[in-house]
Amino acid sequence: MSTYTTGEIAKICGVSIRTVQYYDTKNILKPSSFSEGGRRLYNEQDIKTLNLICLFKSIGLSLSKIKEILEDKEKEALIIMIMNEQLKYLKNEEKELKNKIETINLIKDSIKNKNTIPVNSINDIEKIMNNTKNIKNTHKKMLVVGIVMDIIELFTLILGITKGIWVPFILGMFIVLLLGIFITNIYYKNSAYICSKCQHIFKPALKTFIFSKHTPKTRKLTCSKCGYNGYFAEIYDDQKS
Repeated sequence: MSTYTTGEIAKICGVSIRTVQYYDTKNILKPSSFSEGGRRLYNEQDIKTLNLICLFKSIGLSLSKIKEILEDKEKEALIIMIMNEQLKYLKNEEKELKNKIETINLIKDSIKNKNTIPVNSINDIEKIMNNTKNIKNTHKKMLVVGIVMDIIELFTLILGITKGIWVPFILGMFIVLLLGIFITNIYYKNSAYICSKCQHIFKPALKTFIFSKHTPKTRKLTCSKCGYNGYFAEIYDDQKS
């Protein structure tokens, strides 16, 4: 079996030598063997592992979460689930873009040939512009509310430290708590998960949802159908009442 040095595996996978060394210190990519001189050596499987790490990093997973997923027995199925959801998102984006182009061309032709704008076209383009991805909207709401919470917390804390006035801070923390409950409720209502093993789509109990380990794209749960425990891909819950 071929072996590769740190520099060689870094070049093959398109990362820096320092990155490979860093993953080694984090126990996420250990060398398969060492040369007689003590140099780290990697094999073909290590190349696959490094590529997986780079893939997970590209979708926003932390190294600690990546380490857990790599140790998951169903990691291949989880990868497929995540990629399927990303592909579905891109296809929807492609469809919306195509509809926008067709509608704009229709309006241009109508203006050029008849000097009028058909009412149906105006309605169509307004519908297209307002029909953004639901999960994207949910994330935007969470980001906005999160920023507001940070501003309230920081401003009232500074006021308390500099002026000795702590009433606004106490009231601010109460508001932050309410906002946290509000955005968590929205997130929970709009989220569902796909089991990596049986592909069952389900929504966990609220308590489980809140306290389970998670990443920006996945959450560690137990499937309500087959009982498998692992990281499941997050999707938009279009079946919610």
